Amino acid sequence: MVSFDEALTILENSIRRQILVLLVKEPHYPLQLSELINVSQQAVIKHLKVLEKADFVTSELVASEKGGPPKKMYKVDQSFSIRLDLGPDLFRAEHRRMPRGGAMKLSEKLPKELEGVIKKIGTRRKLEIAEAIGVLEELDTVLERIDEQRDAVIALHQQVKKKVASSVSDHSDLYEERQLAHAIMNQPRRPLDLDLFSQGMRIQSMDAEEMMENLRERLLRDLGANKGNFVAAKKGTPLPWWLAR
Repeated sequence: MVSFDEALTILENSIRRQILVLLVKEPHYPLQLSELINVSQQAVIKHLKVLEKADFVTSELVASEKGGPPKKMYKVDQSFSIRLDLGPDLFRAEHRRMPRGGAMKLSEKLPKELEGVIKKIGTRRKLEIAEAIGVLEELDTVLERIDEQRDAVIALHQQVKKKVASSVSDHSDLYEERQLAHAIMNQPRRPLDLDLFSQGMRIQSMDAEEMMENLRERLLRDLGANKGNFVAAKKGTPLPWWLAR
């Protein structure tokens, strides 16, 4: 799967997006695409090569119905989602692959309210258009609510970053140390790659390690100042990675 940056570079072109809009519905020949989007066939083929190289689309030779030479037909063969959240104290960029499998395989990840839909489309039978429209309407309703919930969580995430900004500034006068604190908060559940951080900040790895140790001690003092407070967790829950010694 291409990276987030590569995906944005490919999708920034409006012609490629128009091509993809058509290909997700059904496979097309380059000539068909050329006529539908009013662009030369040569230009369409050029864009298709870019899309195919990045695995956005695949192609196959299909025999001509009129007895002529086989023609190359293109279709979309990659499923992913690009998400970008941007605002003051907020920058989240994600490139996620869509899970594969039928309704029954996906059922554990779906909201309980979609159990009826899962039963309806869990079989291998085809759906009639009228029935599919009803199912898609129900799915769209659930998606809209999930998006609203996600937006609210992201907004809360943004508020936390805003509230902690002054604490980060109070902790250090060094720009690099403040950036280290932000890097930890950007991925609080995963260990920070100090080598990668050092390269990005153009500092020595040993300097980054020293800053990390100073920040860890500061965090421990902060936790110590709140003694008497407990946080509920399941048995065996590990400490945050930034507390591990």
